[in-house]
Amino acid sequence: MLAALNGFLRFLGLEYRVKFLKIQRRLFRDQSRELTREEYGLLVSAARAEGRERLALLMESVCATGVRVSEVKYLTVEAARAGRAEIALKGKIRVILLTNKLCRKLLKYARKNKIASGEIFITRSGKGMSRRQIWAEMKALCKAAGVDAEKVYPHNLRHLFARTFYKACGDIARLADVLGHSSIETTRIYLLTTGAEHTKQLERLGLIS
Repeated sequence: MLAALNGFLRFLGLEYRVKFLKIQRRLFRDQSRELTREEYGLLVSAARAEGRERLALLMESVCATGVRVSEVKYLTVEAARAGRAEIALKGKIRVILLTNKLCRKLLKYARKNKIASGEIFITRSGKGMSRRQIWAEMKALCKAAGVDAEKVYPHNLRHLFARTFYKACGDIARLADVLGHSSIETTRIYLLTTGAEHTKQLERLGLIS
């Protein structure tokens, strides 16, 4: 916007220019909007308690694979049988591996709901669940789960997967491939620590006598 404004000033023949302000890249994430592993568990438990098996399994599937909500359609019966899903997005194809436990749960749900092939997470009309529907169903769980609604949206499950995966393997390049990021800088945003975590790390340095 500032570049556009400067271009407009040049067009008017004025010598005034707006200076750009360099902002240091963000070092910490907002803890108040971060979904914790415990809160994720509360959401899944609340969904099951309300008999919303599809929603509970969908949240587990997103959180266990790191797929985008727009990529849920690739979690098919065929993918569950093969233990892998091929995701095509933005001209790229990447393979997501599904754990044995997740495959068993997906296939069990498909059999119970008479889904023989194709997408597993479908509506009564047989269509795939929309982003808006998934978002709305997750928000409806907040009160019963006792989780702040500001933290509850599908993409936060992807963030939780990323932090958990990186904590387990410590390989940011591998994580970027799993998430489908073309830039590691994008992946790095997912891994920002909170200010409280950073303070604990500083204290562990033991540099104050």
